[in-house]
Amino acid sequence: MEETTKMPEIPPERIDDLHNIEYADNADLILFMAGNQFMVMDELIRAFQDEYGVERIFYETLPPGMMLKQILAGGAVFRDKIITGTPDVYSSVSEDAMKILREKGLVEDYFVYLHNRIVLMVPEGNPAGIKSVLDLARDDVRISQPNPENEDIAKYIIEMYREAGGEELVRKIMDEKRAKGTTILTLVHHRETPERIVKGEVDVGPVWATEVVYARMQGLKVDAVEPGEDIDQRDKVNYYIAKLRNSPNPSNAEKFLEFINSKKAQKIYEKYGFVLLCRTNKHRIIHNKN
Repeated sequence: MEETTKMPEIPPERIDDLHNIEYADNADLILFMAGNQFMVMDELIRAFQDEYGVERIFYETLPPGMMLKQILAGGAVFRDKIITGTPDVYSSVSEDAMKILREKGLVEDYFVYLHNRIVLMVPEGNPAGIKSVLDLARDDVRISQPNPENEDIAKYIIEMYREAGGEELVRKIMDEKRAKGTTILTLVHHRETPERIVKGEVDVGPVWATEVVYARMQGLKVDAVEPGEDIDQRDKVNYYIAKLRNSPNPSNAEKFLEFINSKKAQKIYEKYGFVLLCRTNKHRIIHNKN
């Protein structure tokens, strides 16, 4: 019980993932959006505001596992300030997170609104000569690896390793190389991995394809190695979203959920490299069976 009630601490340097924090206590809409969407959010929020006129929006783009802990604890500590744990809307790439919230009576329905896929981010020119996922087992290759404890992408990356090289590859990367210091865990991979690659601290980092697109937009000298459609998890990576039952702004939450599936919103996501839903699967509601 203590683990769920103790408020997590958001690292002080993560201010870039707390947007419009001045509205945290009196926002018209509070969004906890899976952090790997951070590159889309400014444009998405502006488009939403233009259409619906919702003014004060506080949103987080932290790893969804970290935000789940924040919700379950009723808040989080950031630089000695208590940040709300009651968003209007929560999104994650983990259905397990949605099931936990539903079991606790915090959400009723949730749905899939987007997909993504994994690529290997490398420095421009790929100096380590990474050609496939199997190359990550090499002793000379340094990996920036998302932490499975907080980062939902890690689940899909580990499954990619498993599909590419079985449990032996998973053990090599996640245990042996981590013990040797050549697999280096991240706290917020979409910020740390590009920084490490540009600084020459690592040779490769598995990331969402969208993060390579964004890094290039920012002028970072990075390339991508494609794992291949058979293992890049494109058919498994679902983005789930839900309105919280105790939403402080339920009407605006409903507006945002309506907007997220609109053509306008989906075109913004597509621009940044996300994989859109098949039209037949769009807005598939997952109901509470309890």
